[in-house]
Amino acid sequence: MSFLHLVTIVVDEYDPAIEFFVDVLGFDLVEDSPSLTNDGRPKRWVVVRPPGGQTGILLAQADGPAQAAAVGNQAAGRVAFFLRVDDFDHAYERMVAAGVEFVTEPRTEPYGRVVVFLDVAGNRWDLLGPAGSG
Repeated sequence: MSFLHLVTIVVDEYDPAIEFFVDVLGFDLVEDSPSLTNDGRPKRWVVVRPPGGQTGILLAQADGPAQAAAVGNQAAGRVAFFLRVDDFDHAYERMVAAGVEFVTEPRTEPYGRVVVFLDVAGNRWDLLGPAGSG
């Protein structure tokens, strides 16, 4: 068996990123442990994951100018992440109430309902739901 275990999102700071993914998106905080950079400096190992999901997101605080430049632009302005939900309208309304920035209006496509939003770092995500919702 194989599966994608983790993907990394480079963020400005750990705590606002944890708050966004846990409190706003409803992800689980899987791990928040002290760690060290490759050259021995302290950092944190922070992993969040959607409930029931297998793939987690490693929230990596930018370390140096090259990583700081990648914050919010990990996919050169394209949608890089896709969050599928069972109840599109409920998730969308909850996210609007939490102040999530949406860059499109919800629409229906052949594959389902979709709207583009920005995460705490400024990366683009698709919120996806079944075609029949909404």
